[in-house]
Amino acid sequence: MFVQCPRCFYLDLRHGLKRPSWPAFTLNSAVDALLKKEFDTHRAGNTAHPLMAAYKLNYRPFAHSKMDQWRHNFTGVQVKHEVTNFMVYGAVDDIWQDDEGNLMIVDYKSTSTDKPIDLNDHWKAAYKRQMEFYQWLARHNEELGKYRVLDLGYFVYCNGQKDVAAFDAKLEFNIELIPYEGNDAWVEDKILSAHQCLSNDKIPEAVADCEYCQYRQAAKTLEMWGGDSLFS
Repeated sequence: MFVQCPRCFYLDLRHGLKRPSWPAFTLNSAVDALLKKEFDTHRAGNTAHPLMAAYKLNYRPFAHSKMDQWRHNFTGVQVKHEVTNFMVYGAVDDIWQDDEGNLMIVDYKSTSTDKPIDLNDHWKAAYKRQMEFYQWLARHNEELGKYRVLDLGYFVYCNGQKDVAAFDAKLEFNIELIPYEGNDAWVEDKILSAHQCLSNDKIPEAVADCEYCQYRQAAKTLEMWGGDSLFS
């Protein structure tokens, strides 16, 4: 949120004024849970998932006693940032390991589109930041930092199919594996900037393209004018 809009970030963490919540993406969550269950089967057996074999990758799901903790939303992969005294954390979807013992961060995504799946849409910049942030966390985490965490990560993208003969109470998905070379060099600076933002008594300026700030400003302006004549 700090990257998107420091003002919204400040109002949330400094004053407890949160953005309006989104509806729960329950179908996406179901796909996420099923993927984790499926990959966990191969994690327990130290075997390659068929998706890895299909892409000719000599990987295995990374097996570790803290895997469930690292995937839990309220614990995640944790790092104590000494300079700011922040506890920084994030919940990964999965971690894979290659034959040399190197680790790769993996993120699950689900959608339903007729367009080719890629990472080029403007709003998918947040997906890339998410991946890079998880890579930073893994490199600085006490346990995961013992391994080499590669810049290479993967998005497991599940695309729900609409062009089928019958629904039959089942959703069918095409699953693609999209590699991404991350660069976490920006993370440290953003943590320091976020700390500086929260330490300031002045509310940051609104970001021009933040729809939440735009709404608050439009509502404030309308209320100051005392009615709906402003937009008539």
